[in-house]
Amino acid sequence: MRYIDSDGELRVLVDEFFGRPVIAVDTEAAGYHRYHDRVCLVQLTAGADTVLVDALAVDTLRPLSSLLSDPETETVFHDADYDLRLLDRDHGLRVARLFDTKVAAQFLGERQIGLSNLLDEELGVQVEKKYQRADWAKRPLPPEMLEYAAEDTRYLPELRRILLERLEEAGRLEWAKEEFELVRQTRHENNGAVPAFQRLKGSRDLTPRQLAVLREVHDWREEEGRRRDRATFRILSREALMEIARLAPRDEPGLVAIKGVTPRLLDSSAGRALMEAVHRGRTAADLPGRPPRGPRRARPSADVEARAERIRRVRDAAAERLGLERGFLLPKWLIDRIAAAAPADRQELLRVPDLRRWQLEALGDELLKAV
Repeated sequence: MRYIDSDGELRVLVDEFFGRPVIAVDTEAAGYHRYHDRVCLVQLTAGADTVLVDALAVDTLRPLSSLLSDPETETVFHDADYDLRLLDRDHGLRVARLFDTKVAAQFLGERQIGLSNLLDEELGVQVEKKYQRADWAKRPLPPEMLEYAAEDTRYLPELRRILLERLEEAGRLEWAKEEFELVRQTRHENNGAVPAFQRLKGSRDLTPRQLAVLREVHDWREEEGRRRDRATFRILSREALMEIARLAPRDEPGLVAIKGVTPRLLDSSAGRALMEAVHRGRTAADLPGRPPRGPRRARPSADVEARAERIRRVRDAAAERLGLERGFLLPKWLIDRIAAAAPADRQELLRVPDLRRWQLEALGDELLKAV
């Protein structure tokens, strides 16, 4: 295992790994502890070589683009969704070819699809879980954390080889490839149209005055998180935010009576600023309105509900026959779409949004009969 913390070493690594047919990748981020949920470490394994890149020490991870975007290289992740979103957001990195060991395991009907479970099951390798929620932004990283990080990719190429062989034997490799390609296209999405405080669960149930308090207290929490580089939920929980907004306490005793607000917090300058934020919300003249709701879904007709029930029974029987998890084979929301569309043939069925070709192949004729 090597540790890289300079741009020069990173360029050497890229030259060394370029052209390798398979490169396993993982990332460690700091969202559980820090305000900025950023990539802190990137692990890469090619053959017998495992390298850890300190994303906080190098100027940019962009040199890795030539590796990940090489169409001759297959990039292996386990559960790539989160990693791909962060790499896209922070560094504009995207992969050309993807093999996701979690997705592969789902197509093989594995019930325990966590990486540690698969490594134990397929390779007899037992890995530690103790650093799953560690603070990866702290420096220097102790040797035991570096070793933990290295194990996340060290065995991935061999796991990929075994799962690939099993997919080929099961005749499901093409199914998996279709899903790999859809996962590969995962991008970071910025949902900035609705203010963050109005995206909190429960905010729709508040009055405009309570929303004003929530806005001010939420802004206070964001500023505290930014100032201390600390995850905002570790400063004040969502539940405490919502309770403060509902009660809008007028004084410190009322504030400290709320679960999650401690006397120690109120004795600090941050606590006094929190009390001021509550007061601003209670007296604000500009009251926020509730965000517009999406279009209300009409209750499905009796015919649609009957079709959905028939499709569900077909799905359940097919999942049993194929040895696949039912929600993976055909999730409920997709059952509802098919029932509403009532396709008459395979072409119409394939036009149902988000239906995969592998799903059509696996149970398309049965779905049409159910419809």
